[in-house]
Amino acid sequence: MLDPRLLRADLDGVRGNLARRGFVLDTAAFQALEDRRKGVQVRVEELRGERNARSREIGTRKAAGEDTAALMAAVKLIGDEQTDLEAQMVTLQNVLQDIQLGLPNLLQDDVPEGRDEAANVEVRRWGAPHQFGFTPRDHVDLGSGSGLLDIEAAGKITGARFSVLRGSLARLHRALIQFMLDLHVGEHGYTEVYVPYLVNRDSLRGTGQLPKFAADLFGVGGESDLLLIPTAEVPVTNLVRDCILEATALPTRYVAHTPCFRSEAGSYGKDTRGMLRQHQFEKVELVHIVRPEHSVAALEALTGHAEAVLQKLGLPYRVMALCAGDVGFAAAKTYDLEVWLPGQQRFREISSCSNCSDFQARRMVARWRNPATGKPELVHTLNGSGVAAGRALIAVMENYQNADGTITVPAVLEPYMGGVKSLPAGPAAG
Repeated sequence: MLDPRLLRADLDGVRGNLARRGFVLDTAAFQALEDRRKGVQVRVEELRGERNARSREIGTRKAAGEDTAALMAAVKLIGDEQTDLEAQMVTLQNVLQDIQLGLPNLLQDDVPEGRDEAANVEVRRWGAPHQFGFTPRDHVDLGSGSGLLDIEAAGKITGARFSVLRGSLARLHRALIQFMLDLHVGEHGYTEVYVPYLVNRDSLRGTGQLPKFAADLFGVGGESDLLLIPTAEVPVTNLVRDCILEATALPTRYVAHTPCFRSEAGSYGKDTRGMLRQHQFEKVELVHIVRPEHSVAALEALTGHAEAVLQKLGLPYRVMALCAGDVGFAAAKTYDLEVWLPGQQRFREISSCSNCSDFQARRMVARWRNPATGKPELVHTLNGSGVAAGRALIAVMENYQNADGTITVPAVLEPYMGGVKSLPAGPAAG
């Protein structure tokens, strides 16, 4: 949520920043509502003062034995008007809050201009795509041919956009998750947390999924109002909701492995083949809680931690600075990591790392006590995938495939595979 004081003081500046995203803020309508709210508030305060003065006068006159009936009638009329205006003020405040909840975060000045992903800017790349002596296959052909990836069984059990992993492929998926957790805890200094996979609506409002992205969420039905998490960012970031952290507690770095559940509303027809875009998938999520002046540097560090996963796996990738029109709702700046997939002969997103500045913190009332002032101030929050396990599995399968259809286990994962050095091929290989 944006600072209401900024909306009142520099509405045109906010409109200009949001316009970089392609978001149109109706400043005239917003200002009219704000003027109405302010006018009602001023009148309520006037009535409150007048009512208090009349009440004191009633007390004085009663003490003197004078008739107070007319004064009491006047106080009642004032009270009735005050009650009506207070109800109007609540309605106006709710309307303004609904508008504010629908406003995306302000972009940092260094976010590239552009309307869509075509304008994203490559910052750097690591590694070079492997040159195969054969035509590389995609993960669906590799996994289905060996019987280790079963899309049809998942379709029978549940429906489209789910998958079943078997045998050594399921173990490789688990190995990737364990490797990433160990890396982030052991080398990068994160605190591992285990969090609920079901959250309440306050948590989803806090990180910005509600109300805007309600269509992307899965509910559990029945009498429960809980929803399945679309990302571990939601429960992990909400650990600091309604908290005042001491300065010594910052920066805080959390890492969590969770399944994620997304309806993928609006994405029908996109990436329907295989495991690229599923309703249920696994991620290792990184969350930073920092002082405001440290969040710019924290985004670079967080992105580097996600990059380390791909480097240790030997997977070629590039880092993209998202343009204004492609930056997510809650983010002020985002880097995407895109891994090379030989089966598609293109880079595909495997992690998004975002600085959300104080946008989520204001919604969550997440603060720290500034020792310089002794007063609570909003923290800054950051999050990123470190990385998406399913897409990492796809990247390993495709980049480590052999001509005979077998898949070599990356050296860094061998300790997690119990001596398994390669995944078998199936009859479709060759």
